[in-house]
Amino acid sequence: MDVTQLQWTRAAGLGPEEVPSATSVQLALLFGSRASLQDSETVASIRRRFPVATMLGCSTAGEIHDSRIYDDTISVTAVHFDATRVAGASVQIATAADSHTAGAALAQSLAADDLVHLFVLSDGLNVNGSELVKGLSEKLSSRVTLSGGLSGDGTAFSETMILFGETVRSRTVAAVGFYGDRLEVGCASLGGWDSFGAERLVTRSEGNVLYELDGFSALDLYKRYLGDHAKALPGSGLLFPLSIRNPEDDSSVVRTILGIDEGSQSLTFAGDIPVGWYARLMKANFDRLIDGAIGAAKASLRNGSEKQPDLAILISCVGRRMVLKQRTEEELEGVRDVIGPKAHLTGFYSYGEISPFTPDAKCALHNQTMTITSFREF
Repeated sequence: MDVTQLQWTRAAGLGPEEVPSATSVQLALLFGSRASLQDSETVASIRRRFPVATMLGCSTAGEIHDSRIYDDTISVTAVHFDATRVAGASVQIATAADSHTAGAALAQSLAADDLVHLFVLSDGLNVNGSELVKGLSEKLSSRVTLSGGLSGDGTAFSETMILFGETVRSRTVAAVGFYGDRLEVGCASLGGWDSFGAERLVTRSEGNVLYELDGFSALDLYKRYLGDHAKALPGSGLLFPLSIRNPEDDSSVVRTILGIDEGSQSLTFAGDIPVGWYARLMKANFDRLIDGAIGAAKASLRNGSEKQPDLAILISCVGRRMVLKQRTEEELEGVRDVIGPKAHLTGFYSYGEISPFTPDAKCALHNQTMTITSFREF
């Protein structure tokens, strides 16, 4: 497995100029700002560098290139596999209600007996991420791992883009499948937020839209908790995610707000908020956020050999970046310390993360986590 990383900037273009064995690159991952990816000539210039590669990427809320964060760039990671085949596909989604069907169709189109892992990127605003994961999982063998994330648009929450091939568009879900018996993949996801306030029962919701908690307006309750921060919704909601708990097994996941509706007094989240579950607000704990990233890195290596991977894709929530601010790169540096110097690091800040908590757990949609997918050929 041979990995080469490049970076496009408005000032310098795409560099470095010399890329060894460009025609043998099977996969090119592109993570960039919405404006950068919508520049058709820029995307075409990257395609010319890697003429036969499957190209997959998305818009971001910050690009991860090695252990640094950039804005308004494109991070390009070109991969040549020695014994692994890759194939990609994409589907369109009209509304969030299409999420389950889109996931099932995408997984079915890439299914094969030797499929090892599916990496998926989705529109970040017009999707129900938990339903997307359910659709994907239902059509995948239990031995196939799944990870990925929801694309971002900085803190604008206006429009997110998916790149597949040379096409860049919104309302799209795309994925790449990895096939063979010599690829080792590790996935893990951890958060690091503290819960506060009363736990409240979800009494009315539809999919990823929350209407009532304890029989009262969810939006009104949320605004009361946020105080002055409520004026900046939905963006300020990233600072106060919601932890939802399943009363049947006490398992919990974190959900981030994507939008609000004053008319219906509702909150729209990146994934389902089931009726009968319990919800509680969360707030940042700086040290625990960084420790969570380090813990995710350690868990992603518990995949049999614990040898250093060749490539690690890091997907961290935009809310973490908003909270950590100038300390954000500390979580990337912590991951680097665990992963080791050999691995190439790429990724982005997202509107949602798709991964199991640990390599042997069930895949789910998360918010406000650091998710890591590591790859090693043997």
